[in-house]
Amino acid sequence: MRIGSDPVKIAVIGAGIGGLCAAIRLALAGLSVTLVEAQRGPGGKMRSLATAAGPVDAGPTVLTLRHVFDDLFHAAGERLEDHLTLIAQPVLARHWWPDGSRLDLFADPEASAAAIATLAGAQAEAEFIRFHRLTQRLYAAFEAPMMRAARPNLAAIGLKAVTTPAIWQALLPQRRLAGQMAKSFTDPRLRQLFGRYATYVGGIPEQSPAVLSLIWQAEARGVWAVKGGMAELAKALAALAERLGVTLRYGCAVQQIQRQSGRVSGVVLSDTRRLACDAVVFNGDPAALVAGLLGNGAQQAIAPTAAHPRSLSAWVWSFAATPSGCDLIHHNVFFCRDPADEFGPIAQGRMPDEATLYVCAQDRSLGPATGLERFEIIMNAPAKATVSPHEVAECRAKTFPQLARFGLNFDTPPSDQALMTPQGFAAMFPGSQGAIYGRSPHGALASLQRPCARTKLAGLYLAGGGAHPGAGVPMAALSGQHAAEAIVKDLTLASRSSLMAMPGGMSMVSRLMGRAR
Repeated sequence: MRIGSDPVKIAVIGAGIGGLCAAIRLALAGLSVTLVEAQRGPGGKMRSLATAAGPVDAGPTVLTLRHVFDDLFHAAGERLEDHLTLIAQPVLARHWWPDGSRLDLFADPEASAAAIATLAGAQAEAEFIRFHRLTQRLYAAFEAPMMRAARPNLAAIGLKAVTTPAIWQALLPQRRLAGQMAKSFTDPRLRQLFGRYATYVGGIPEQSPAVLSLIWQAEARGVWAVKGGMAELAKALAALAERLGVTLRYGCAVQQIQRQSGRVSGVVLSDTRRLACDAVVFNGDPAALVAGLLGNGAQQAIAPTAAHPRSLSAWVWSFAATPSGCDLIHHNVFFCRDPADEFGPIAQGRMPDEATLYVCAQDRSLGPATGLERFEIIMNAPAKATVSPHEVAECRAKTFPQLARFGLNFDTPPSDQALMTPQGFAAMFPGSQGAIYGRSPHGALASLQRPCARTKLAGLYLAGGGAHPGAGVPMAALSGQHAAEAIVKDLTLASRSSLMAMPGGMSMVSRLMGRAR
């Protein structure tokens, strides 16, 4: 793509999923793209750590809404399955409670209903079927006007609500997810299980809107493990970007986004080099812009309310050990006795009194495993920029003894170096203050306050979990698509404007959505 005789240059800051997907889409549109990443490889929060059993995930653990990535590779004339081995998980997750009860949820909703009937009886089965249908309708109402739209289309959402009265209860401004669960289920275990989906986007059930119950549908539509770990997905995206001509620069931080005549003009790297560009995609936490970490020129690009208040953080163990005592699958959740003991302290800025623990047994994606295995254990926590050695010891004391009470033990406890803390997230992702999911989802209008791809600064665009449509691997990928589409549209309009003032014209190979010209 050219404006006049000059090729258009785009800089993408950050090789997280949003930045990688934006770079790929921009390259498909025929633009010259340079992607710079402060870390030594791609992925952002989708990272892994070395262990004696091989790389272990230290971020996202499974892939949902696979079609988002199928579409991306198809747009490039390739197939996702030619570059990754994806392993469908017939059992979505295995759930354990302190009273000894256990529940598997399945990719087949009828199998899930039957399992719930076994756990809690016919009434609970009927309640689940109604809940499943409600969330199907919610997902259908929000997919096009919210997740796939460049910005929330309130008119379309309102029209869908008017024509689908069944979803009204979940759209009431005062209805919270915890309240929706109380209305949906009589069994407290099911309230606890489905209310937990608030944590998937960094919230707690008592303060998150009821509409987040639709997150269940993201898992119900299929869960895939990635052979070798989720970091392989980031590597596959980076390789696709390179095949399309994107220049990747790792170990290279951006110190400043430069502005000239009211729009972006370039970026200054940590080694003082400058990259001139016509547009920038920032795939980082939007709070970094508000804090002025990328310079004064970009500080006013979004409103502070688009980045604050902050979402939850987590304490994350990533290690290898030989387990005993529990029949694990890939995706396991060990619930605490009372959600109030978890979310009450978190709401007050403290570590849970008793934690619910997510355990990813990475080597169980194909079935039972023996010997040394890879594990990721996640405990939700408030975001904070500093933690004390006492809190590290407290996290250990609230993780492994809790799992041991369920019967899950490890032959070798991991070292403190295997633990990622909120402080670690704050250091790795500047401006985040330790939050993992960007802006908090709390409040009825929180999803409408996330920043969209376009910012107030001409030429600066956002991608990543902190931007619309929100947190999660597929949502970050869609944010990258939104950013690329906005850039191509804006540059095309600028090119057409230039035709009015100069001879020559615009040359563009438009492959944003595929190989067709």
